[in-house]
Amino acid sequence: MIVQALRISVALGLLLAPCVASAQQLDNSQIMSTLGQVKSAAPAVDVALLVEEANANVGKGVAALPNWSKLSELSQLIVEIDFENNSTAIEPKSYRTVGLIADALHHPDLFRYKFLIVGHSSATGTAKHNLELSQKRADAINEALSTTFAVSPDRLFSVGAGEEWPIDPGHPESADNRRVQLINLGLLK
Repeated sequence: MIVQALRISVALGLLLAPCVASAQQLDNSQIMSTLGQVKSAAPAVDVALLVEEANANVGKGVAALPNWSKLSELSQLIVEIDFENNSTAIEPKSYRTVGLIADALHHPDLFRYKFLIVGHSSATGTAKHNLELSQKRADAINEALSTTFAVSPDRLFSVGAGEEWPIDPGHPESADNRRVQLINLGLLK
């Protein structure tokens, strides 16, 4: 079983390099302040269209696609969560991080918002496999938040980006590219 070191990064945008923080530094106030920075004119994002575009562009990248580029304008948190190798099983040590995210999502300041969980992978394996695995991992985080931590499933959406949007494009096989993003999609309707 290959386990990557747990690192938490907060990013202002998808295309910016994240700041690295240790797991001990992650707390509810940090999560809430990062995800709570909502612009009044935030773009609307169609999650079904994101999934469709990701599937149609396997191996071609998604960052420049119109709907994916909208995500960079939204408040987001980038979290590296450990999974068992080539699996959707969340490593037990990562449940603390998932629990902190759930606590923040239950806070009154974030309770009225909906969130997109974006799964990413490194470039080990085929692009199609990595896209499928990243979708399943995003779904696993969604399920953990909605079942184990009782976050309303109406507030959570998930999509996989595979290896198509690396945080370290110079090293596509780097473990840094295996991560989960939580993006504030705006108010529930």
